[in-house]
Amino acid sequence: MTVALIVVVVILAVVVAVLAVPRILSRTRRATSPTATSSRRIMFPFVAEDLSERALNAALRLAAAEGATLVPVFLARVSLDLPLDTPLPRQCSLGVPLLDVIEQRATRAGVPVDSRIERGRDPRHGLRRAIAQERFDRIVIAAASHGSRGFNADDVAWLLEHAQGEIVVLRPGVDDQIGLPVEAVPGAMRPKTVALRLSRGDGRKRGVSRASEKAVSR
Repeated sequence: MTVALIVVVVILAVVVAVLAVPRILSRTRRATSPTATSSRRIMFPFVAEDLSERALNAALRLAAAEGATLVPVFLARVSLDLPLDTPLPRQCSLGVPLLDVIEQRATRAGVPVDSRIERGRDPRHGLRRAIAQERFDRIVIAAASHGSRGFNADDVAWLLEHAQGEIVVLRPGVDDQIGLPVEAVPGAMRPKTVALRLSRGDGRKRGVSRASEKAVSR
């Protein structure tokens, strides 16, 4: 075998290996990404200051047991002096890492995720918009407690009256919040801080895309 032939063989081997890598990685991603075994969808709405670990664990257990898709919905607040469709980079800087945490935990639990970002003037307005736009079979929600800024009793009562499907309401404990460091959330109570190991999901949205929240806002 001549030197030229050896060089050609080596080049061909390298080309084949390079072309095969994307296919192998694609098959690996498909194999590790959870898939739903039923059409059921469980909505899990939350606000940046109050992501309840207990409520999240309950939603994941229900989704895993039913083969359902978890639909976490981050409710971004838009102040009254701004248009409702104003880009919200600051809100998303708080909510997107929490969506990432949810996606990571769901992946470990074998639960498919279809994350959302919904806007509203307050949590109830965000809930109203979310239940009007999303398809779901059950809602899992954490009621506010211990002075937290989540969904108060009136919000929960409104949801029970207006939302279709099954509703599961949990009351968090004193130290039940997954969240950002307290200094990152102006005016927030002291949530439990966790290390955020970011790993983006597919980012599919119908309401507001996380990737689109770029312009300056409050």
